[in-house]
Amino acid sequence: MNEQHIWQLLNGLQTSLELTAAALLVGCSLSLLMTVSLIVRIPIVHWLSRLVITLFTGTPLLVQIFLIYYGPGQFEWIRHSLAWNWLSQPWFCAMLALALNTAAYSTQLFKGAFDAIPSGQWQACRALGMNTRTTLSVLLPYAIRRAIPAYSNEVILVFKGTSLASTITIMDLMGYAQRINAQTYDTLTVFGVAGAFYLIVNGTLTLIFRQIEKKVLAFESSSH
Repeated sequence: MNEQHIWQLLNGLQTSLELTAAALLVGCSLSLLMTVSLIVRIPIVHWLSRLVITLFTGTPLLVQIFLIYYGPGQFEWIRHSLAWNWLSQPWFCAMLALALNTAAYSTQLFKGAFDAIPSGQWQACRALGMNTRTTLSVLLPYAIRRAIPAYSNEVILVFKGTSLASTITIMDLMGYAQRINAQTYDTLTVFGVAGAFYLIVNGTLTLIFRQIEKKVLAFESSSH
């Protein structure tokens, strides 16, 4: 490998990070909405959330990427709609698949953390005369803080999941690694360097979340 190849891998890494950030932003927003819909049991939305969770936790991410990228093109009415401007773009389809996938898993994390809230917290809210909406605004942030240690693993999984984006022509870190390998046949070096980039980013994310966990969970240690 030469310097040019290293820069290509770095360009691919930037694309992988951009995919990760966009997927997490969209996925986290969706998961919060889905969590609320499961807690409050909003009609229709509740069942849609259940459907998304079942589909995206029960099938492989690679299959989801293929279906979202190749599937809509099979329908003529979609190809003639405004949505096709987005669904015809590999980057958007990969981001959407990653976002829906992480939204499904994150909803389970947040809902589990919410269900684990001590009954005394609910009783305190009722004693203060809070309605359901006000109670959720108080207890949901509390549950999300409790879910951060598990959510940090989900962030790392999303970043690693971007390696599948190259299957739909996106030149991310893995996409450039495959291209360079096809040019040089230096498989061990190429994928070793690519793996090192993934390892460095994952290690950095782990350290960042460790610091976040200490800060957001400090209220628990101080309350004992």
